[in-house]
Amino acid sequence: MTTMHERMPPDGTSQQSDSQPPLPGAASARSLRLGTRASALARWQAEWVAAELARLGVQVELIHVSTQGDVSARPLGAIGGQGLFTKELQNALLDGVIDLAVHSLKDLPTERVPGLCLGAVPERESIRDVLICRDRDSFEALPAGACIGTGSVRRGAQLLYARPDLEIRDIRGNVDTRLRKLDEGQYDAIVLAEAGLKRLGLTDRITQLLPLELMLSAAGQGALGIEVRDGDAFTIQALAPLDHPLTHAAVRAERALLAALHTGCLAPVGVWARAADGRLELDAVVLSPDGRRRVAVSRTGAWEEATALGERAAAELLAQGAAPLIAASRQTV
Repeated sequence: MTTMHERMPPDGTSQQSDSQPPLPGAASARSLRLGTRASALARWQAEWVAAELARLGVQVELIHVSTQGDVSARPLGAIGGQGLFTKELQNALLDGVIDLAVHSLKDLPTERVPGLCLGAVPERESIRDVLICRDRDSFEALPAGACIGTGSVRRGAQLLYARPDLEIRDIRGNVDTRLRKLDEGQYDAIVLAEAGLKRLGLTDRITQLLPLELMLSAAGQGALGIEVRDGDAFTIQALAPLDHPLTHAAVRAERALLAALHTGCLAPVGVWARAADGRLELDAVVLSPDGRRRVAVSRTGAWEEATALGERAAAELLAQGAAPLIAASRQTV
């Protein structure tokens, strides 16, 4: 499995939009068409990118694109797995309907789509998962047999590893829909990404920030990926000031690990890479869907060799027996 071609500036310095001059004649020469899903979170992400580009003098038109993941209420694994929130946007890019697409990077498959590349990865938001309870104040306070809603095998497996007494039940819908289902009593608690709640102004709903020792995040969680047509020099140049090299390196390592494990965003794999003392540190886990088996690895490497770091960590996980755990997750669909 090959990873998506991802560009990163040759130096390791962060580039800030405020310090960049407008592209010469950008506003008058070309208006970029930005594809977005219709959910509130997707719109927030697209509007943030559009506003950043507008500050650089680039006009942006938002184009709404409906994806399979948006229109189906069935469990994600049952309706095709990877790419449910990205394929239609990628097709629109390839067809020339849009010039760029904003993805939650954790939803973007690692397999390269010929003709497309990541033009920029902005600085990352929180990578953490959070617990939202109906009437308890912590994960530890949930009673035996408590029902937790999540559409993620990764989250469910890690919760069961910590507490096999829990009932993990699938939940679908946007953030507002999931919160409503919790409030209606369909679940005792739900797990969501902190980044999405922060972007939507809903942090007051958070009961507990789950510790990373309990809940390691998905590859690319909290990061945005801005996808463009390979060779579209104008759009790639326009996006360059939005790219955050250290975030880009971290998610490159995480996505390389997923690709080397021959799995995708729906698998029970948690991974977190980050810059520390001029290097990249990476932690990763693979679990069985029932949480009974778990393998883990921690590795450090040069951030310029992010892909190799992810691949080395994946090789160690496979040596510890990760492959049958991943295979078991496919059989549960």
